[in-house]
Amino acid sequence: MALTGIQIFKLLPKTNCKECGVPTCLAFAMNLASGKAELDSCPYVSEEARAQLSEASAPPIRPFILGKGVRKANVGGETVQYRHEKTFYSPTLLAAQVGSDIAAADLEAKLKAWNALQFERVGLNLRPELVAVKDVNGDAGAFAAVAKQVAETSEFNVILITEDTAAMKAGVDACGFKRPLMYAATEANADDFGAIAKDNDLPLAIKADSVDGLTALSEKLTGMGIKDLVLDPGSRDPKQSNQDMIGIRRAALKDGNRAVGFPTIAFPCEMASNIDVETMLAAMYIAKYGSIVVLSDFTGENVFPLLLERLNIFTDPQRPMTVTEGIYPINNPDENSRVLVTTNFALTYFIVSGEIEASKVPTWLLVKDSEGLSVLTAWAAGKFAGDDVGMFVKKCGIVDKIKNQEIVIPGYAAAIVGDVEEELPGWTITVGPREAAHIPGFLKA
Repeated sequence: MALTGIQIFKLLPKTNCKECGVPTCLAFAMNLASGKAELDSCPYVSEEARAQLSEASAPPIRPFILGKGVRKANVGGETVQYRHEKTFYSPTLLAAQVGSDIAAADLEAKLKAWNALQFERVGLNLRPELVAVKDVNGDAGAFAAVAKQVAETSEFNVILITEDTAAMKAGVDACGFKRPLMYAATEANADDFGAIAKDNDLPLAIKADSVDGLTALSEKLTGMGIKDLVLDPGSRDPKQSNQDMIGIRRAALKDGNRAVGFPTIAFPCEMASNIDVETMLAAMYIAKYGSIVVLSDFTGENVFPLLLERLNIFTDPQRPMTVTEGIYPINNPDENSRVLVTTNFALTYFIVSGEIEASKVPTWLLVKDSEGLSVLTAWAAGKFAGDDVGMFVKKCGIVDKIKNQEIVIPGYAAAIVGDVEEELPGWTITVGPREAAHIPGFLKA
């Protein structure tokens, strides 16, 4: 059972050093008990106290790393029911399913196409992470062969889907080096699957017909020493499944029920007859509260919007989304192309860059760090001042790329013209349009 704030306070050093970010040890203890702080924030807690506090400091949803290699990812670790309360930490992992009866050549083609689904956004490489290999005919050899091909010939990590012990052993032997997720232990095979997971240090999904059934299985398997579990309440009706996901999260966070304090998995591929409806359901689980979502296929039109939704939901709502400061060439600019400057607020960047692309005019876009503020807000807050903008222009390297010393500043920041001119003597400072929609006409004129 989790400790109360007062119980935690008794184990803290009581120095009130403020190095944890709050004024007193009592305040830190209360934050720790409510899941709003981490024990590592206290630099003076003793090892003895740390051991006693481990349960209280652990996130209500157990975190662990799924997979190996470049697409390994965190699951779990959530501390709040609603994103606006703090933030969501571990983005929902996306998986596509293949059957164990797929031909090697067909699988090779699929993996090649799926691997190409990588999208650059806000300086990040967005891509799906998992391939779920499903045992469709009870052939342990075929199941292992497909799992091995996925693990050895692609970046994807693996979910092994079978309830047959022999097939699961063969699959684990074939791709255990990728730390696959075993799916799924049930009441009938829990002892055998639990032993395989424990012997190979693998995460194990458990499946039951209800949340109560999950609780019993979870308690049994954690009693065997298995810590990394994933929960499937078994419901395949979208309404009931959604209710189960919400209930599991609420029980773990609000009621402190450690038996359901684990990541979850959902199967839109078993709830819909076409990929469009699957995508809609996957979008629901990304918002509430699927840790892993399994689809029947990956296509550009279904994966890209899901990746964007995931990016937006699993972003700290208290911090604006930003792009990296620097020079962005658009429409293949050369030394005679115009130069525009804007802030690094992601929405501003995408709107401005989109209008420049639409204009077909080769342009250099300079993005200055404004701590994620829009142009008008950044100017008002002193984050887009004329001298700072001028200094940025000199240091960013654009001088080496152009002949004409002219820069276009946003219309909403017209007041900084004088300061920019002082910082950039000899340059022509042009005030651009206030609205991004007017940029194409401005550039063409």
